[in-house]
Amino acid sequence: MSKNRDIKDNIEIIEAYLSGKIDYEISVSDLAKYLKSIKEDDEALFISLLQKFPNDILGDLVLELPEYYLKNIIENIPSERLSEAIEDLESDDATDLIQDIEEIDEDKAEEILSSLDKEDQEEIKRLSRYDDEEAGAYMQTEVFTALCDEKIQSAVDRLRNLKKEGELENVHQVSIVGKLDRLLYSISLEDLITFNFTNNFTQEIEGNEDEYKPRYVRDNENISKVIELFEDYDLSSLPIVDYHGKLLGRITSDDIYDIIQERATDQIYKLAGVDDEIEHEESTFEAGKARVIWLFLNLCTAILGASVIGMFENVIQSYVALAILMPIVASMGGNAGTQSLTIMVRQLALGDIDRENAKAAIKKELSIAVANGLIFALSIGIIAYIWFNDTRIGIVIAIAMMINLVIAGVVGSLVPLGLKRAGIDPAVGSSVFLTTTTDIVGFFSFLGLASLVLM
Repeated sequence: MSKNRDIKDNIEIIEAYLSGKIDYEISVSDLAKYLKSIKEDDEALFISLLQKFPNDILGDLVLELPEYYLKNIIENIPSERLSEAIEDLESDDATDLIQDIEEIDEDKAEEILSSLDKEDQEEIKRLSRYDDEEAGAYMQTEVFTALCDEKIQSAVDRLRNLKKEGELENVHQVSIVGKLDRLLYSISLEDLITFNFTNNFTQEIEGNEDEYKPRYVRDNENISKVIELFEDYDLSSLPIVDYHGKLLGRITSDDIYDIIQERATDQIYKLAGVDDEIEHEESTFEAGKARVIWLFLNLCTAILGASVIGMFENVIQSYVALAILMPIVASMGGNAGTQSLTIMVRQLALGDIDRENAKAAIKKELSIAVANGLIFALSIGIIAYIWFNDTRIGIVIAIAMMINLVIAGVVGSLVPLGLKRAGIDPAVGSSVFLTTTTDIVGFFSFLGLASLVLM
């Protein structure tokens, strides 16, 4: 009953917004949340409401909604309307939406693209040529520029008009360009308002050139460098230039936050052996199929671990205590290894580990593994002795625990580094290597030592 009431409230909010009866601002993100709840309950109503949104918000709304909604959207909203909505988007968002549509229906994407004006078509085609890892793929071409000899008052008036006309959004700085649009300086709006508006930019900058020297990246540089600059210098936007220093566009902080979130999410999914894109599809069959493949691989590795146990069947039959205790060794090794693995994968993704400090990172993880091994070997040894009143079992499980935790720390740190060096995403497959190793080493060390000490 509560869910139905919430959906009804969301419908009322959307309808009030569309009719102009709401006198407060609602973000696109909130509107998307309301529409998502409506789609889950009534798909026809969802499409009906979406069609009523004006073009200046429709494009942003479609981008905010989950990608797997897009097939339904492009089937029910005419190409003409989608074209008009895309024209109101900034160049980077327009390119993203066209590319998303192209993945679903190439003919539809071509139809929409061809109906845009020539300038927009050229911008989208140019941005689409960049590789996903290049900075240029994430830039928007809408930037506010001024010439060195331009009066500051004139530039401010021009900026005001562009804002009123909706031609520019999220302006944080003025890019001063020279001949052939080469980027010379960047001036924040905070600094701009302190200038004498009757002067030109050269007069105000003179003597303080170093203060206004811009940070920038080239369009073909890796997006990871852009992320580092945003994180290190708390930037709101960053100019993008070509090989000759010509200003091409800018990347804003909201895009960087999206990239960071997507990468973090992707890593979490990969560590669990789950495909990010497939999991967000509506098809339960496709999501289930992807998981089955990974689970089957894990089944094969589990059989390897079980085969090690089978080698010591006689020992286990003689000492039932071993059957009770052996999962503890494997489980602790797996958990300890996962800690090292997660730390290494994340640091590799953030660029905190390279060839120079890789040895130090491994040494740190090994030190932690040895310390944890000693602590938990002593703890489980005492517990096993008290539990079964047998000193030998306590000693066996203590040594096995020490061995497995140290091996887990080594494997958890070395496997991601090895995969990275081989050009493979460290998040993919690391957990399989880890669990297989800790299971086999845990069982073999525990049962092997038991066969030597107890038999």
